[in-house]
Amino acid sequence: MPSARDPLRDLRRAYDEARFGAARTLNLRESLPTPGDAVARLEAWIRQQQVERAGEVLVITGRGKGSAGGVSPVRVAVVTRLALLQRMGIVAGVRQHTPGSYVVRLAAIRARPEAAAPAPPPPPLDARTLQALGAPTRTLLRRLADCELQALGVRDRRQFLEEEMLRQFNRLASALNEGPDREALLLAAASEALERCEE
Repeated sequence: MPSARDPLRDLRRAYDEARFGAARTLNLRESLPTPGDAVARLEAWIRQQQVERAGEVLVITGRGKGSAGGVSPVRVAVVTRLALLQRMGIVAGVRQHTPGSYVVRLAAIRARPEAAAPAPPPPPLDARTLQALGAPTRTLLRRLADCELQALGVRDRRQFLEEEMLRQFNRLASALNEGPDREALLLAAASEALERCEE
């Protein structure tokens, strides 16, 4: 006996198709990617949509009913990356549309000659960067990364901790001048950032 269709769900789907269309919808639920693949696809797609001035787009992650604990790791990874893109000024806002999808409002690209082409992808993060730092700096970066992920509402922070440490390192180090006291300056900057995060 076929299961009864939900007319409201069908209506919402039809409304979404009319509002966003295929070009402005990223459906990560259908292809079942790993969290890493989902984040890579999301970021490339979001940047392209921003260049095309799409305005608002729809990202479908699925609810994660079949995942361990009923929480989709893809959904967690996507929400975490959207929050990072918002801090970077690529995303202007994110709101939950349904329990398994998000409407993402893209930030406008500021008028400048090079804005016509997508920005080159950032260099790949390398965990060896952290190994070269002193133990106190690594400890502080770990605390800062944990605080930032907690502020984003990520429950199982362990799987994202190293990546967030590298992001925080890159963010802080990019503002520092080269020199023999660079790690001391990095330690001070990380300490200030942790204080702001814990407020």
